[in-house]
Amino acid sequence: MASKLFSTIVNNKRNFTKTNLEMFTRAYRAVKPVARNNLYSRISPLGDPDVSLTPVLDQWVLEGQKISELELQRIIRQLRSRKRFKHALQVSEWMSGQGLAFSVRDHAVQLDLIGKVRGLESAETYFNSLNDEDKVDKLYGALLNCYVREGLVDESLSLMQKMKEMGSFGSALNYNGIMCLYTNTGQHEKIPDVLFDMKENGVSPDNFSYRICINSYGARSELSSMENVLQEMENQSHISMDWGTYSTVANYYIIAGLKEKAIINLKKCEDIVSKSKDALGYNHLISHYASLGNKDEMMKFWGLQKIKCKKQLNRDYITMLGSLVKIGELEEAEKMLEEWESSCYCYDFRVPNIILLGYSQKGKIEKADAVLKEIVKKGKTPTPNSWSIIAAGYADKNNMEKAFECMKEALAVHEENKFWRPKPSLVSSILDWLGDNRDVEEVEAFVSSLKIKVQKRNMYHALTEAHIRSGQEVDGLLESMKADDIDEEK
Repeated sequence: MASKLFSTIVNNKRNFTKTNLEMFTRAYRAVKPVARNNLYSRISPLGDPDVSLTPVLDQWVLEGQKISELELQRIIRQLRSRKRFKHALQVSEWMSGQGLAFSVRDHAVQLDLIGKVRGLESAETYFNSLNDEDKVDKLYGALLNCYVREGLVDESLSLMQKMKEMGSFGSALNYNGIMCLYTNTGQHEKIPDVLFDMKENGVSPDNFSYRICINSYGARSELSSMENVLQEMENQSHISMDWGTYSTVANYYIIAGLKEKAIINLKKCEDIVSKSKDALGYNHLISHYASLGNKDEMMKFWGLQKIKCKKQLNRDYITMLGSLVKIGELEEAEKMLEEWESSCYCYDFRVPNIILLGYSQKGKIEKADAVLKEIVKKGKTPTPNSWSIIAAGYADKNNMEKAFECMKEALAVHEENKFWRPKPSLVSSILDWLGDNRDVEEVEAFVSSLKIKVQKRNMYHALTEAHIRSGQEVDGLLESMKADDIDEEK
């Protein structure tokens, strides 16, 4: 097996470009040596989706290392679980191109990955390229999942009907896909019929099937029907109840103001979570009790999470800080932020942003500003969103000079956070203030620093007002407005 792969790669070595080899070399120089010498230990650190894994796979075989279909399938599963879909697809396509055994399941996984990475059209092209004997239920199911992911109701239902006619629709996974489709398109009323059809056709609903249906009733405030489905689920011998279902039910009771029923289901949720080391379950309990205003229960589950789970992740602190902010315990939230800062490996500004938002929403923007500046003193560089939170808080209090200064700070670090976009309403209010209060050069500098799409009308208004106040000509601006089809009279 290895010798065959070695021969294939050597024959294809002429396809290695200088750029590919340099990228491969750079990738390995950037990775610290690891004690384990397996293929995944080389792949795992290469988190950048733009770094190809193909040279890594080829190099592994060139070294004469063993490789198997099972190992590659395991690697693909691990990459998918970490949402590294582009890399998972590269491994899948490398596997299929090396003469290794490629099962129908492998084709289905590759089809799903193509849909995620390259889009629906590419997924359909791949499906149509396969032999008819390969187009079994798993392949049709993978294509159905692509339609569901795109929210294509007609295409999904048409394919479902075709699969039923072929006798290949009978799995909980496919029915769940249709129920997810109706959930994502807001057609909650159609979900119970799918569950009924599922049972009529002899397909046993799984936990996810019941939970989707429970959610559909909860979303429509049909709580008695929600209770009936929960009871049916609890009575199924093949179902092992999960904490997520009870958490969903409790949430809808909290929304409805039915505190006692919410607590009954939270206790059932607690019974399951306490037997595991699932931090996410503790997070749900903490969040629900915050909604009920019960600080004691929040702190109890935070303490249990610390005992049961090896370490608390950033998401766990985000949940706990958000819960403390929700019940108005901002000073305690600050103490917890200090606890997180003393133990975190990577400073994730989503964590302190919870406190910044909390103070801002309480109208205490000066306090939020002080917290952020204290973080800056510790040598941390805030994200644009952190500064934007402070800017919005000052704008809400009509302190536009402070809002402007904070927005400039946000824009100064924008290059390192290219996907960040400020709120258009905040930008517009700052532009309006600039046009009335600052000189042309300062307005132009701010507009230039945006480097993103803003409402051009507000931009031109600010520039025009600044030009008029300084006695400068506006003919050029008016021409630009005309070119951009903006009516100067409006």
